[in-house]
Amino acid sequence: MAGRALPGFGLSIGVTLAWLGLIVLIPLAALALKPWELGAAGIWAVLTQERVAAALRLSFGAALLAALASLPVGLLLAWVITRYRFAGRKLLDALVDLPFALPTAVAGLALTALFATNGWFGEPLAAWFGWRIAYTPAGVAVALFFVALPFVVRTVEPVLRDLAADAEEAAATLGATRAQTVLRVILPALAPALLTGFGLGFARAVGEYGSVIFIAGNMPMVSEIAPLLIVVQLEQFNYAAAAAIGLAMLLLSFALLLALAGLRLALRRNAA
Repeated sequence: MAGRALPGFGLSIGVTLAWLGLIVLIPLAALALKPWELGAAGIWAVLTQERVAAALRLSFGAALLAALASLPVGLLLAWVITRYRFAGRKLLDALVDLPFALPTAVAGLALTALFATNGWFGEPLAAWFGWRIAYTPAGVAVALFFVALPFVVRTVEPVLRDLAADAEEAAATLGATRAQTVLRVILPALAPALLTGFGLGFARAVGEYGSVIFIAGNMPMVSEIAPLLIVVQLEQFNYAAAAAIGLAMLLLSFALLLALAGLRLALRRNAA
């Protein structure tokens, strides 16, 4: 019998599946089973509470808004970092990764200080436009944008680096304007990466906790996010209700990510 190209495959796959089960499958199974202690009627009663519905709407709505806003900004940052050489480019490149390295609680405190009514950004926004960011749903969206943006940049950046300039040059030779080249040549090539970055940013934002609780204000029915509501239920030892809210978030996130995966596959087939 010929030897395997990868020796120890059986042991390796066994260890991999064991760790996958311990850290992913078993916790997900527990999350899926725990709410049924309440029964179907009990789960429905928990999820249809006005406070729970408001928290879910805010978490998913703000995460979608933040992920959508990160698309053009992330694309612009990736384009600048990839296509131009200027003083401070490496610093800008390093700052993109700041949300990855910064503790979420520290990020929340910093954002609150910046966007409070006496902060560097919050004071002029309140004085000139009458906008209040901190302790409102807008503050939640700002915090989620902060954590979602790097995913778009880092997903699009390697695709931009590998994107050959031949197609752009051919479009210019055929008389296409720069806008036509971007819309018809560059963006279609970047669409799968943009969708991937959007999905990663959304998935990261929808479950964000540390950077949101300080700037949100955590007012029930106004600026209370679903992860905080889960913590509140756990502190009250209402584990089944907390698991029901978590299961609802899991299913909604999975449905959206599955739709994005289907759209990404359709775009790749169309490109092929």
